[in-house]
Amino acid sequence: MAAALGPGTANIPGRDILRYATTTAILAGAVGLLTGIAGAAAAWLVVMHRFPGRALFTWALALPLAMPAFAVAYGYADLLDVAGPLRSTLRDLTGRDLPFEIRSTGGAILVLSAAFYPYVYLAMRAAFLNLPGAILDAATLLGCRGPAIIFRVALPLTRPALGAGVALAVMETLADYGAVHFLSVQTLTTGVVRAWSVFGSTASAARFALPLLAAAAVLLWIERAGRRGRTHETGKTRWRGPEATPLGRPAGLAAAAFCLFLLSAGLLVPAGWLVANLWDQAPDWRRLAAAARNSVGLAAAGALFTVALATLLALGSERRPLAVRVASLGYATPGAVMAIGLLAPAGVIWSLFPGSGTALALVVLVMAYAARLMAAALEPIDAGFARISPSLTQAARLLGRGELASALAVRLPLASGSLLTAGLIVLVDILKELPATLVLRPFNFDTLAVIASNYALDERLGQAGPPSLMILFLSLPAVIWLTGRISSTTPTARREIRP
Repeated sequence: MAAALGPGTANIPGRDILRYATTTAILAGAVGLLTGIAGAAAAWLVVMHRFPGRALFTWALALPLAMPAFAVAYGYADLLDVAGPLRSTLRDLTGRDLPFEIRSTGGAILVLSAAFYPYVYLAMRAAFLNLPGAILDAATLLGCRGPAIIFRVALPLTRPALGAGVALAVMETLADYGAVHFLSVQTLTTGVVRAWSVFGSTASAARFALPLLAAAAVLLWIERAGRRGRTHETGKTRWRGPEATPLGRPAGLAAAAFCLFLLSAGLLVPAGWLVANLWDQAPDWRRLAAAARNSVGLAAAGALFTVALATLLALGSERRPLAVRVASLGYATPGAVMAIGLLAPAGVIWSLFPGSGTALALVVLVMAYAARLMAAALEPIDAGFARISPSLTQAARLLGRGELASALAVRLPLASGSLLTAGLIVLVDILKELPATLVLRPFNFDTLAVIASNYALDERLGQAGPPSLMILFLSLPAVIWLTGRISSTTPTARREIRP
């Protein structure tokens, strides 16, 4: 496209935008379908059945959330490049060329599906755990067994959670830049960055961004509707969750193999290959250490700023619900769109304060993180405040404390766990974030994601491994803690999970 348009072209033709949009729609639709099937199936197995390794898979299936999608792409690309001679041998033996190529739309679909299925898995696992056991028992007594109980009872009851999980996976697909750019797949998000960085056209970047924003708004509405429908009222009767039934040996081994396949595809295979390649590398540890400090510093600053703003919005949500909904739109907006949208006001400030380049760039970058991830912080904070009895706040007010003093003395301490959850969610997302950082970071200010991307685009995939793995190891403790916290908030959390 660069050759066709030339360096001086300001606007990208509409047919190219249509082509990018078509690829994006195919990618999002396929990833949504695959993540919906894989995540729901894995959640059903670990909740409803007992099989070898169930206790491990219950929390381990969420661990691919710690692995950036671009790192998954690097691992598979390097693995298949090394496997090139094997592919040639198979071609010679069979007389046919293998149809699959990782650097293609099909490859991007598989990579993003492996990276994002945990969004559906976590949503559906919570929904299945919340299913009233009496309903399932009644369906069984009426002769509904096997696949029929899944499609006629369980899925209709958990459809809002399924829609929410798939919407989150599709939103992440629309926002992804590092993986699709490396795999040479032209999506609207890569078009936004290309229009701005290569052609210098903010008008063309806006034309790419508008379809993304429209799709993001629809997906956010679906995800919000799914959150409203996650719980089921059980009245005043004693709640009883579903009972896990043991699988026979062949079926149990098949269930364990399926769960292991998902975990391997999203984490073990790409991360294992990158770890194996470490022995052949001589990383610049000083540069990586500086990038790690930058990544952790930005993530910590972004998490603190985002949680602080989200807390203020949550405290005033009853009076200003519209402000909360507007602030939540950022989560469905790709980071590249958010970053380029902030360039114009940042340019005005830079012209007024020309000596504040680096500091101002970091402030703008943290603001972009906050705008992008506000909804991710608002949701757990809102849930934490909702669990606090209004009588506690009313008692504080009767004792003479004002609204702010009541919040500081009662609501914030009681919701401290939710605040920590929100902070860790934002922290992990910022550690993996790439497009906004690429656009807004100061010169000579690298993060681990930026270094990994630069190495990968230069086809130095072995050297892209260490920064990618450092992101994984920095994110993994937070993801493990969050997975445990999500499990502990379900009504069946105190039940023993037996293999």
